[in-house]
Amino acid sequence: MTAPESKRKMPSGRTRRRSRAQALTEYSTLIAFVSVLIALAFSFTEGKVAPAVSKAFHETAKQLDALSNAATSAS
Repeated sequence: MTAPESKRKMPSGRTRRRSRAQALTEYSTLIAFVSVLIALAFSFTEGKVAPAVSKAFHETAKQLDALSNAATSAS
């Protein structure tokens, strides 16, 4: 049997703070782990990633410039 709603124990403020702190710690650990993985990936590719990223940003900038020019000429 379950206790009626009025009898259920609600988490205290302290419990909620612990839960938030635990979540923050877990997210921070995850971000640190992903950062290490990214650093390792960049160190093992030895200069192959930078040109690809640069090219992708250059192409994106060209497309945005073309869209901007089209919007300017249409108005």
